[in-house]
Amino acid sequence: MSVHKEVKRVTTNTLQEFKDSGIKISMLTAYDFSMARIIDSAGIDVILVGDSASNVMAGHETTLPITLDQMIYHASSVVRGVERALVVVDLPFGSYQGNSRLALESAIRIMKEAGAHAVKLEGGAEIKESIVRILTAGIPVMGHLGLTPQSIYKFGTYTVRAKEEAEAQKLLEDAALLQEIGCFSIVLEKIPATLATKVAQSVHIPVIGIGAGNGVDGQVLVSHDMLGITKEFKPRFLRRYLNMYDEVQNAVKQYVDDVKSQNFPSDKEQY
Repeated sequence: MSVHKEVKRVTTNTLQEFKDSGIKISMLTAYDFSMARIIDSAGIDVILVGDSASNVMAGHETTLPITLDQMIYHASSVVRGVERALVVVDLPFGSYQGNSRLALESAIRIMKEAGAHAVKLEGGAEIKESIVRILTAGIPVMGHLGLTPQSIYKFGTYTVRAKEEAEAQKLLEDAALLQEIGCFSIVLEKIPATLATKVAQSVHIPVIGIGAGNGVDGQVLVSHDMLGITKEFKPRFLRRYLNMYDEVQNAVKQYVDDVKSQNFPSDKEQY
């Protein structure tokens, strides 16, 4: 008789319990079934189906081109590979800004068609109406402040945000607002560590950082960067845990050589 080990799913409540008891939250991106399965089985708490798929999966320069349909495709692939992690999906550029009804329709599609557990939106006060409308439908929302890559053309650069007093103040106010309207968590991207710590201490919901120092409640990285599948991207906040680009390239070179030299397949590798 096989005993099936019950996997306790991570929920938005779990993340809150983690923050309250000082346990750090681990979060990585995934965009397909196979990778999601590996990452989930390794014990990650949250999997983000990021619009970074636009960069690492589709080769676009920014996150702007990816569509809602494409995000749903990636998200549904990920959900099928996950047993434990909380799956959060980015609402892509153009699917929620300036139109709260469209925002709600987009979020509902992600939840229904992909089977996701929550959505993530970039911005603060300026997208309040959209967030409120999504939350009213019972869909959990994760906020995203600091460097918001969907606004790249407004910023004109991917440099550190909120170094100036006014922007830092707005960030603190936005974080308080996101908490107040009901977001379950906030991602802070590329802001000074001291400010990020201040934000994490000023709100009671979990704050997850990327390039935001160690004073927050958890960390998120793009898995392709962390595994060294990407080569060019080298920000200060990135730690590469593998160099998969070279590993895979070497394996493929070996395969090509073995095929050309008729080393593969061997006698044992045929019927």
